[in-house]
Amino acid sequence: MLQKFIVIIDGFVCQFTAKVLSCKEASLKTVINGKKELLNGFEVILDDTILFPEGGGQPCDRGFLGSVPVVQVSQHGTDAVHFVTEPLVEGETVRQMLDWDRRLDHMQQHSGQHLVTAITDLEFGYPTTSWWLGEEVSYIELDTPTIKQEEITKIEQIVNDKIRASLPVDMEVFGDVGLIPETVRTRGLPDGHKGPVRVVTIQGVDSNMCCGTHVSNLCQLQVIKLLHAEKGKKNKTNLHFLVGGRVLKHLAGCLEREQKFTALLKGGPTDHVNLVDKLQKSLKLTNKNVQTVLKDLAVLEAEKLKRQDPLPKYYCLHRKEGDTDFMNVFINEVGNQKVLLFLTVGEDKGAGQMVLYGDSQPVSQLGPKVCEMLKGKGAGKGPKFQAKVSNLENRAQAEHIIEQYFNSSN
Repeated sequence: MLQKFIVIIDGFVCQFTAKVLSCKEASLKTVINGKKELLNGFEVILDDTILFPEGGGQPCDRGFLGSVPVVQVSQHGTDAVHFVTEPLVEGETVRQMLDWDRRLDHMQQHSGQHLVTAITDLEFGYPTTSWWLGEEVSYIELDTPTIKQEEITKIEQIVNDKIRASLPVDMEVFGDVGLIPETVRTRGLPDGHKGPVRVVTIQGVDSNMCCGTHVSNLCQLQVIKLLHAEKGKKNKTNLHFLVGGRVLKHLAGCLEREQKFTALLKGGPTDHVNLVDKLQKSLKLTNKNVQTVLKDLAVLEAEKLKRQDPLPKYYCLHRKEGDTDFMNVFINEVGNQKVLLFLTVGEDKGAGQMVLYGDSQPVSQLGPKVCEMLKGKGAGKGPKFQAKVSNLENRAQAEHIIEQYFNSSN
């Protein structure tokens, strides 16, 4: 535990001056814009810090050492190691500045988790086995296969009652684990742990061993919203929640979407469900009618081919609005393999599907070539080669490949 650092003693300190004890070159595996990268920089150890290192389910703080951004803070033994991209001078003092918005968010989610965990266990006997502080939504893993909606509603009501009661949140450091009262939750303490242990207490509700940053009063949580429960791993349940500023952010997003739906549906929020239901039913009926029309069109296109005299050696047909059923109906209506059929459906210059149908010999030879020209992936068997393609813009070149094949075989 980082008991000697001010971040453990007072989570509300935003600026602090400390001495640089060491600065060593290092590299950090990180994710930048969704890509894994190896970042070169420096690991800095200070004689004191206000930046929390990742641990206990809580992500690390962000901030600055002077003008240098802190990319990550990690715990190495009893040291907090600050990863930065520019070197600092050993022995000099540096001013730390905390990203307060990130800290407050983490404090709200972490203290909120303690409260939800305590009430869920006290009311229904569902202990928390782990938790996750996500970038947008957090959850606790409950040791129960299911939780009822009425139970979730009651938990939400009680935790918000506790917030309105403005219960104090106290932190106390015990010199050794043996000094911790039996009423304190000590889940997760490493085997053989020795030395000081910090206990976070929500007065009258819960005492829990924890090294994370927390609010000093439940009123600072503002509000807790339990979103939903879902099946977790090993017969457990994940209960998702938001606390404080995240509730306001989530509500703002909901209101923005609500306003957009109101404009699109031309009806107020109370009518949205009915209006969407009507649209879905209308779309389903429209799609059914379109399928019928496409099948009729496939029959007519096939009749147009069969009326040709003499029949061509090959026939190419593209329908932007077509689908697999359209091509299959066309093939069945033609009813023979004398004419090599090259059928495509989909966007004129984009992705779609292709079928090459006819005598197995030209199909087996032309199928892979045509597929490659259209940048597709597919396979053939007997008289049929079919594929999903990504470039129907090359249809003319594909038709030229087929034309050359038959010209060379004359």
